[in-house]
Amino acid sequence: MLGRITAAMRFAAEHGIRAAFFGVDSTRAEPDFYERVYKSAVEAGAQEVVVVDTLGIASPEAVSELVGKTVDWVGPGVPVHFHGHNDFGLATAAAVAAVRAGASWIQGTINGMGERAGNANLGESALTLRALYGVESNLRLDRIRDVSRTVQELSGYALDPWKPVTGETLFRRESGAVASQFHDPPSIEPYSSRLVAAERGIVLGKKSGLDSIRIKADELGLEVPEERRADVLAKVKELGAKKRGLVSDDEFEKLARE
Repeated sequence: MLGRITAAMRFAAEHGIRAAFFGVDSTRAEPDFYERVYKSAVEAGAQEVVVVDTLGIASPEAVSELVGKTVDWVGPGVPVHFHGHNDFGLATAAAVAAVRAGASWIQGTINGMGERAGNANLGESALTLRALYGVESNLRLDRIRDVSRTVQELSGYALDPWKPVTGETLFRRESGAVASQFHDPPSIEPYSSRLVAAERGIVLGKKSGLDSIRIKADELGLEVPEERRADVLAKVKELGAKKRGLVSDDEFEKLARE
């Protein structure tokens, strides 16, 4: 195996090809053999290397340790990538751990698409790095939702509405307690909707409150006097409970006008 790896890397280097050594399933390799393989690949001509969690079994702590050691082994002139899968729902956390340990590149996909449970989600990884760790990437987060929708349309797959970064319900609020603070986004939202070009909004249902009625009425240009809001709220809650879902704008308008 070492002979085939080094021969391939040497061939690439001799023919002016910039090759990144991609050790499939390398997170499950014996540590001593892993070190020997990656060092040999670089010595033979690999100009970049990839730490590969093919089955998504590496915890973020394990990824951090392995990426950190790999960075030390290959030296500062060789970029280290991380390629992760999401079988345990840890792909974003693992990608972030890899960057913190010295990885220069994250391999992932839009919407986390990929085999089995998918790959690291590029949008989630970029937002987490920027917002929580102050690490910038070359992704334009204000385009991520548009790109996400395009990929969904072309692939024929839909996302859960509560999906981080690109979900449709991220900045929609039903809770009346939250609606009362809707005028102060930092108090109820972890990051600005402007960062990912998302729209904020109030939806109505069985969890709504008086402020929900006021905000939604203003949004739709309806006149609902303060003394009538409690009555309208009771009707909204009743309809939401009966439907086991949200009350649409048309349904609210009808209730408000009755």
